[in-house]
Amino acid sequence: MSERRSFIQGNEAILEGALAAGARYFAGYPITPSSEIAERAARRLPAVGGVYMQMEDELASMAAIVGASLAGVKSFTATSGPGLSLMMENLGVAIMAEVPCVIVDVQRSGPSTGLATKPAQADVMMARWGPHGDHSAIVLAPSSVQECFDLTIRAFDIAEELRHPVLVLSDAIVGHMREDVLFGVPGEVTPVTRRDPGVTPSEYVMHSDGPDGLPVPLPPFGSDYIVRANSSAHDETGYPSADPATAAANIRRLHDKVEGSVDRITDYEYIGSDAPDLVLLAYGATARTAEQIAIDGVRGGEVALVKLRSLWPFPEELIRRVVGSAPVVVPEMNLGQLVREVERTLGPDYPCYAFNRSDGQPIEPDELRSFIEEVVL
Repeated sequence: MSERRSFIQGNEAILEGALAAGARYFAGYPITPSSEIAERAARRLPAVGGVYMQMEDELASMAAIVGASLAGVKSFTATSGPGLSLMMENLGVAIMAEVPCVIVDVQRSGPSTGLATKPAQADVMMARWGPHGDHSAIVLAPSSVQECFDLTIRAFDIAEELRHPVLVLSDAIVGHMREDVLFGVPGEVTPVTRRDPGVTPSEYVMHSDGPDGLPVPLPPFGSDYIVRANSSAHDETGYPSADPATAAANIRRLHDKVEGSVDRITDYEYIGSDAPDLVLLAYGATARTAEQIAIDGVRGGEVALVKLRSLWPFPEELIRRVVGSAPVVVPEMNLGQLVREVERTLGPDYPCYAFNRSDGQPIEPDELRSFIEEVVL
């Protein structure tokens, strides 16, 4: 069979990626600039035996996909910044109860209603720190329509593997642009059903790790396995416990299963000179601008781009290794968010520069090039 190609939007590619990953349940509330995901889900999911539900708000949407996932169905939702704010409490439930699911955030300019149809990259820190309490986060960031498809599949795979919610952090530019996408060979998709727990019901312990060191798979409600989905502090069986030692062990395990998987999660691309005079560190739509600079070069030096396709857990060792000793420029459509992590990673004396724009407009190659030539090199 031949490979399939299609000329589609980033938002449409995200929906197709979810279907290819085996997702069969979507619950959401339409919000620009993510609405095409819900619109396409409403048409495509019933055609493959799935379910589309338009909820009354984003609080209910997040609760619904947690419930559907516990019932045994790979589930997802899509929103923008205001809706993601409303999802945070139930996102915390998914983290605490170890429920795999995928949340797509197509970022727009804010705060509040802001510039509702204009792009931004201002949800980076909310995606990491939004839910209260100690926790970690898994966040992927596509910069092309092909990556919208590929990283959505990867998001579901990671969510299932680590039993943790995964955010796909897109933006209005990537979500609405159209590009040629390679879907692969028909039939080569992830199974809809989850992995078998690998033990008998009497041996199953919900919040434990298997021989591979990963959380044991989640069996569905209604099976012979005991599933306790508890948002309160609990022991390894899911039974509530206020014992300090038990609570500490649980929180540490939830944190460490993500932070300890940084090498498994980290995804990036290196473009440009092997011995650069300057390194651009970028993600999402802004990585497209940075790639143009890395390809065309600048007056006064060689440039390389580290395009991050995963933002959290933050790849500190990767950054230290690939940057070397060259100055770093972090362009973002915000007032400076990921650049703070880069500065923390490289140290206070390292030459690190932020280039920011927060007016609903993309960063253009000429303005970034001028900044590099006039300020950095």
